[in-house]
Amino acid sequence: MGELIIREMKLSDTQEVMQVETASYAAPWPKDIFLQEVANNHYAHYYVVEADGKIVGYAGMWLVIDDAQITNIAIAPAYRGQKFGQQLFYYTMEQAVLMGAKRLSLEVRESNVAAQRMYRKFGLVPGGIRKNYYTDNQEDAIVMWVNLS
Repeated sequence: MGELIIREMKLSDTQEVMQVETASYAAPWPKDIFLQEVANNHYAHYYVVEADGKIVGYAGMWLVIDDAQITNIAIAPAYRGQKFGQQLFYYTMEQAVLMGAKRLSLEVRESNVAAQRMYRKFGLVPGGIRKNYYTDNQEDAIVMWVNLS
């Protein structure tokens, strides 16, 4: 494996990000949402992870005052299990801290035990349940959060 790069997402990255999105989720976000997030949402901060010059994952967060909310994170199926998700999540958390976030939260599928395990490594703890949160199958989401300061 060559060089791993994590950087801010650009509008020109949208097509590759969509490939990761559609390979990762049963109910993927439409391309126009990503375009809107990157181009026009001043609260949104999106990052991509590149391996060998190819985008293999992305993460997004909203930062409002001192609260950071992870909107989404995905690694292309062929690149999972190589700690890219951990590195990307750590980078995103670091960016939140640098921008003044005091807390970070996210929702994760109740069935996604691997992601929950990773988030716990970064100090996130369960804080509640959002019933029927996911539109594709009405699965509950576990809200996880951590104090950053």
